[in-house]
Amino acid sequence: MQRAPSPARSESPAGRQTATAAVGSVLNRGLNVRHIRFMALGSAIGTGLFYGSASAIQKAGPAVLLAYIIGGAAVFMVMRALGEMAVRHPVSGSFGQYASRYLGPLAGFVTGWTYVFEMAIVAIADVTAFSIYMGFWFPQVERWVWILAIIFFLAALNLLSVKVFGELEFWFSLIKVVAIIAMIAGGAAIVAFGFQTGGSTVAPGLGNLVDHGGFFPFGFEGLLASFAVVMFAFGGIETLGITAGEAANPKKVIPKAVNTVPVRVLLFYVLTLGVLMSLFPWDEIGSNGSPFVQIFSGLGIPAAPHILNAVVITAALSAINSDIFGAGRILFGLSRQGHAPAAFGKVSRHGVPWMTVVMMAGILLVGVVLNAVIPENVFVLIASIATFATVWVWVMILASHVAMKREIARTGLPASEFPSPLWPAASLLTIAFMALVIAVLGAFEDTRIALYVGGAWLALLVLAYRLWVKGDGRRRADLVDETSQLPVVTEARVAEARRSQ
Repeated sequence: MQRAPSPARSESPAGRQTATAAVGSVLNRGLNVRHIRFMALGSAIGTGLFYGSASAIQKAGPAVLLAYIIGGAAVFMVMRALGEMAVRHPVSGSFGQYASRYLGPLAGFVTGWTYVFEMAIVAIADVTAFSIYMGFWFPQVERWVWILAIIFFLAALNLLSVKVFGELEFWFSLIKVVAIIAMIAGGAAIVAFGFQTGGSTVAPGLGNLVDHGGFFPFGFEGLLASFAVVMFAFGGIETLGITAGEAANPKKVIPKAVNTVPVRVLLFYVLTLGVLMSLFPWDEIGSNGSPFVQIFSGLGIPAAPHILNAVVITAALSAINSDIFGAGRILFGLSRQGHAPAAFGKVSRHGVPWMTVVMMAGILLVGVVLNAVIPENVFVLIASIATFATVWVWVMILASHVAMKREIARTGLPASEFPSPLWPAASLLTIAFMALVIAVLGAFEDTRIALYVGGAWLALLVLAYRLWVKGDGRRRADLVDETSQLPVVTEARVAEARRSQ
């Protein structure tokens, strides 16, 4: 049964609160339009672009541009589905609670914890990339030293108020966006005017996209193989939906942020990588450091490698910061549903769920061990496992959205204020594409382990739910429908207008 938002928000803390009421009364709504807009821009620019793009290029060649377009279209549909639910139910637990509400408590439990798993794995990949970037300046320092330092630094920042997090992400994102635009402009100028500087053996130009084995050097199989890394690059973009619980005006800022996804994909991935592969032959782009730094260093531009290295370090810091934020807020929501220990629901005097930050810092220490033991191959391994978790969460978001749309039609609830386009065809096609990506992980030997780890993880979650989740945790989430009052207001205004005629 749907309820208006105002009574739920005014309930006494001593009374029986819903998950939504608890979230709204405890976490501070300190994220404004500026914060969320730049978080939306910055979420598309991270380790997957600056470091992981090298692996994707080596798998597909220039055809990786097509992979980013296809993957970006699928991600946009996921974000529109999430955006529609976030505007209807702006809660901090986000898609974990949506799955619990529309698919059942087991689905909510599995979705929430798989997202935490995803963020933990992605964060380990991000701290790994950060240590590699620092190695560009300090090759004599062991990677794990940098990882340990950054974990404690960012954990301390996340223990401050959400407004501090928002400000930090604003400046991180601003640096990344400006750098990407400058990089595209500079690279396009080099291609257009045919500049060639020391260190480059091949003249820059669009011909580099087809002159080294063609646009599809590895055929359709190479295109498929690249999806394992391409989809990893988009992982974490769903964190935008989590901000609804702490946004000052979610109905205004969430739609605007979600609708920038296509532009972000075209600008930050397709155009950027297109320019870079025009500057330098794709088959000479290795994974020894960021391809962005490698390419501009190879072109002989003196200060560019150091400037770009500072930018990619900023991108990694931003990504790790968002990983800690996203996982923490989902854990907070899980604790309110009875799906996680109650300790994760405790907040500091600044309105921050501090225990979740401590847990994420502890998980990131695993990255220290992995980089000390298997520093060479850890990134591809982590990226493939993260891709499985990411795609699984996206499938659950889409499935929750399908269930919500069916309930709206069946019960005659008010139409959504931010409906997903091309319903239902686009949603079903996107689910099919996500199934294809999971199949691709199993088809190639270097990513197959992701299916084994992912399958074992899901089995453990189902077992944990059966053994330990009791009482309220076995009930569907009770979410406030903030669309419910709109039709009443509209009818009153229409009636008033008629009387005045």
